[in-house]
Order: sequence, then structure tokens, then C-alpha cells
Amino acid sequence: MSPSTAAVFRCGYALPLLGALALRERRRRGPPPPGHWRYATAAGAFFAADLILWHHAIGFVGAGLATTLANLQVVLVAAAAWALLGEKPSARIALAVPLVFAGAVLISGVIGEGAYGADPELGAVYGVLTAVAYTGFILVLREMGRDLRRPAGPLFAATLGATAVAAVTGGLLGEVDLAPSWPAHGWLFTLALTSQVLGWLLIAVALPRLPASLTSVVLTVQPVGSVLLGIVLLGEDPAPLQLAGVALIVAGIVIATRRAAAKVVA
Repeated sequence: MSPSTAAVFRCGYALPLLGALALRERRRRGPPPPGHWRYATAAGAFFAADLILWHHAIGFVGAGLATTLANLQVVLVAAAAWALLGEKPSARIALAVPLVFAGAVLISGVIGEGAYGADPELGAVYGVLTAVAYTGFILVLREMGRDLRRPAGPLFAATLGATAVAAVTGGLLGEVDLAPSWPAHGWLFTLALTSQVLGWLLIAVALPRLPASLTSVVLTVQPVGSVLLGIVLLGEDPAPLQLAGVALIVAGIVIATRRAAAKVVA
């Protein structure tokens, strides 16, 4: 499917279940706070841009490098949280960010053999723009989720906004297909239930409970997942430097979360 089509159906198929969960929250907790839908519009625009740009980057430069470039959000979220939210990065975050960034670069295959893509330069541009959009979405969704009792409502609103923005953007780009064939429907439905509903619900619960910079570091597990799933599902054979990148990212996540977890247990 085209990038816009994938974005529309990934979000659209998630709406009924997220809507039911959001309605349940509303009945228990009352209506959302003022400004809810304004934030939802911004979050939806950021997320639609994230998905569309990322899929274009994959087409130009390949999945590994595109995912790596999207995870430049590790640096951008920490900087934005410091500038906009006053969350000065801790010493452990300052140590972890270079590790996970270096690990993501190694996974991409840019260093050594393995760099590839139909248009690496254009793919890099799309990838960096993906990271900017991803950063905006994480920060806005985190702001929407400050009421810890309402994880589903903000995600439903943001997903609804993303569906609408992706449909309009895809129409303007002439790349949205509102009638995907089978088995594309099945894959998009699976993606909606796993990533958009379950995955982002877990993230929505975590975002307001953790510093933004810490959350962004933990989310860099995505490049690691892309390597492992590539091995299991696609029969890929990562280079030693890519496996070294996996080790660096895991080390960075451990450094970033160890003391925070100890404080929670205490």
C-alpha cells in the first residue's frame, strides 16, 4: 500500500476499539478537559506526518536506515522537553543518548558495508522530517495524558485526527487508495490492533509517568526490534556492526532506566 493508505487504515481500523475504551473512560471520569480537541488536532497532524514521511523514507532508503533516522527523536525530544517543559536531562540521560544514537547509526548500516537505498539523500531528508513529526506527537500526546486516569481518550482523539489528516494529505498527494485489496486489509487490521491500539495504549500510559527524555530513549527499542524481526521473519543476516548497535541501544536503555526503576520500587 502507499504511505498515505497505510496511515489511513492503520489509524482508521483502530478507531472502533479505541473509541469504545474512550467512551468507557468518559462515562467514569466525565468529559475531557478544555483544549482536548485542540491538542488532538495537533497530535493527529504530527502522527499522520510521522507515518507518511516514514513510509516514504523506507521506500527511498530502506527500513533499517529509515527507522534509525526516525529515532533521532531521542535527541530532539530531550532538547524540546528541556526548552519547552523545563525538564533538564539527567546525567544518566546525557550518558544514554549518545549510546543509543550511536547504536541506531550502526544498525542502519551507514558505517561499514550495508548502506543501501534507491535515493539515500532524499530518504535521509524524509527520515529527519519523520523524527521532527515523531517528536511533536510524543510531546503533545504526553501533554494530553496528564490525567493518568484517561489513557484511551487522548489516544482515540489523536488517532481520529491522524486518520482525517492522512486521508486529506493522501488525497492531495494522489496516493491514497480507499479500497485496498486482500490480504492488504488483513495486514492493516493486524497493524491497527497491535501497534496502534495495544502498543500506543501502553506508551500513552507510560508517557505522563516518566520524563519525556527518558521515554524517548526507551522508545529506541524500535531499531532493535527491526533487526530481530528481520532475522526471524525475513531471514536477514545483520552485519557485526549492526549487532553491535543492538548492544549499544540495550546498554543505553539500561543506563537510562535503572535508577528510575529503583526509585519506583523504593
